[in-house]
Amino acid sequence: MRSIRVETSAATILLTEAPETKIKDRQTGEIATDANSGEPLMTLGVVHIEDGESSLLKVTVPQSGVSEGLTLGGPVALPGLVARPWESTFNGQQRHGIAFRAAAVTPAAFPVQAGA
Repeated sequence: MRSIRVETSAATILLTEAPETKIKDRQTGEIATDANSGEPLMTLGVVHIEDGESSLLKVTVPQSGVSEGLTLGGPVALPGLVARPWESTFNGQQRHGIAFRAAAVTPAAFPVQAGA
């Protein structure tokens, strides 16, 4: 399916869940890896705030893209963030959603407030 680039320059993104290893198969404990590089993948939670609205997102990043200095509740940048619609059938039930992936997660600064 197609990947859609997500523009984040006008958004505030805060880290809500620390990066952790992404598990491909919970029964076997198999770790998810990038299909091209074979690098282990990590997932993290963020809140994306823009134009007075917020959304909680789970984002996948390669292990090498997780920067030092991340703080829960602190602002982060997600360079190369893309959204990819997905759908599957599990136990006879149709499921669908949007998967988010970024090249990295790095500490960022809070945006300057106008008139502050």
